[in-house]
Amino acid sequence: MNTIKKSLRLQDITIFFILAVLAGCGLVYQYLLSHYAGRVLGAIETVIYTMIGIMIVSMGLGAFAARYIKCAYTGFAWLELGIALLGSSAILAIAAIFAFTHTLPQLIAFTFGLPPDLTPQGGVIQSLMEFAAVVPYIFGFILGVMIGIEIPLIARVRQSIYGEHLEHNLGDIYGIDYIGAGVGAALWVIFMLAMEPSLAAALTASANIGVGLIFYFLYRQRIKWNELLLLGHILVASIIVTVGMYGAQWDAIMEDTLYKDKVAYHINTHYQRIVITERTMDPAKPSVLTLYLNGRTQFSSNDEHIYHSMLTYPALAASARQDSILIIGGGDGLALRDVLRWQPKQVTLIDLDKAIVDFFSQSKALEGDEVNTRLLELNQKSFSDPRVTLLFGDAYNKVDELLQAEQIFDTIIIDLPDPNHPDLNKLYSARFYAKLKQLLAGDGAMAIQSTSPYHAKDAFLSVGVTMQHAGFEHVEQYHHNVPSFGEWGWTIATKLGRSPRQRLAALQALPLDDGWMTKGKLMAAFEFSQHFFKDRDKIRVNRVGSGVAYQYYRKNWEIQQGIYQKEDDFESNEAIPEPSGDISVYRNK
Repeated sequence: MNTIKKSLRLQDITIFFILAVLAGCGLVYQYLLSHYAGRVLGAIETVIYTMIGIMIVSMGLGAFAARYIKCAYTGFAWLELGIALLGSSAILAIAAIFAFTHTLPQLIAFTFGLPPDLTPQGGVIQSLMEFAAVVPYIFGFILGVMIGIEIPLIARVRQSIYGEHLEHNLGDIYGIDYIGAGVGAALWVIFMLAMEPSLAAALTASANIGVGLIFYFLYRQRIKWNELLLLGHILVASIIVTVGMYGAQWDAIMEDTLYKDKVAYHINTHYQRIVITERTMDPAKPSVLTLYLNGRTQFSSNDEHIYHSMLTYPALAASARQDSILIIGGGDGLALRDVLRWQPKQVTLIDLDKAIVDFFSQSKALEGDEVNTRLLELNQKSFSDPRVTLLFGDAYNKVDELLQAEQIFDTIIIDLPDPNHPDLNKLYSARFYAKLKQLLAGDGAMAIQSTSPYHAKDAFLSVGVTMQHAGFEHVEQYHHNVPSFGEWGWTIATKLGRSPRQRLAALQALPLDDGWMTKGKLMAAFEFSQHFFKDRDKIRVNRVGSGVAYQYYRKNWEIQQGIYQKEDDFESNEAIPEPSGDISVYRNK
């Protein structure tokens, strides 16, 4: 009797171990598909939430479907083999479909000698593009159904082992499942988030097939077609090893087709995917480098000087001094480069992602060749300047440390991504701007990249309205064309005295020659079309939890892309105070 109990206890421990590993694998698959789909589809925040929702629903459907599997042992063993196969290959399959649909129009144009402006876009091509956009969700749905079948089958296996109904069977199983999922989430955040997706998929599938083999050897007498199943494990294992070894290379080749230019380098960090492309426009000049973060253009080497000059020059010129400067964002070091030309005594830079700052401050070698030499030349190795202090973390919280230290800055430059994600909304909020107001010297100025006044006008206007609500006496906006982005906008504010525009107009000559800015360009940037600000009073203040900036941004870009569906506009329960200062312009990055 004791021997039987020990055997049952050992089997129980093994079953619980298998279940915990599978729960972790299931959560990693969910995060992995969501993360990768966000990269290829572009709208990261929407895609992630949609994918997770689809997989949760499909897991529920899978739990219902489990009742139709007659033999729990056979069904579970073959199920794990299928999950390992699909989990390891889904990323590359999605990449291949996207690569095919994006290269097909160019292939047809080349085959039939069509000019660039006649590259096929509608009809079958459009249908294929729309299908490709749905493919990640299809894989997520199928994988979710398969994962959902696991728990009901494992519950039946456990009851079969004991030969009776177990009172706490489901409670024990779900308890282990939740714990395993928590461990999977931790592994994803700590290790896998910065991995190549195909490698992360291969490692997860390896765990899947590993516990599947444990189950096979433990219960092979109860599994039908077990010899064929063992052969399947060998074949799938070889696929997983191949994906682990070559998947990142294949994925990179297929991803390259999504970019117009040659991909020179790419890397994953815990926060974003960095891709650098290269294009030769004039053999007599250096090639043009373009940086993408999560698929969005951040700068192009042939015109970034326009953007960064417009970001930094007005605020620095409008400040009474340029001794102490604060930069929020700007992990590429390009805004910092321009700031250092003003000979400040000290500059503090806050950025969320240490990995991207390292990439723009230290030489990185790939197969013996330095891959970021041009980028270090572009930012003039600004991070190596001894006057620079780097702080890493969420800027919303990091500025509190500066407030506690009672620091004051002559100029503040905010170079953050557009509010294209709910997490970024707080960095465009009245509370955040109020914190920065306390850090700014009374005779200083603050400038903010403020998305595009053309493509995202409401989001642009919201920055100005929100800054006024935060208590700045003068808030003005300005714009300029940056070829890589199009029409772009910025916001500038002062606490006391004259407005930024008045201060700049009073300059007899520009205080610094940066090789691009002129007094005429500077003052013309504050001019907008006649009725540009006509509806500004209808624009809401963005607060920390309101999501106003994010909603405006998403709505504006959906309208631009022709996919916006009109809904009831989100209403505010509070009145927007009348602006007390000046207001004038916007940008999109």
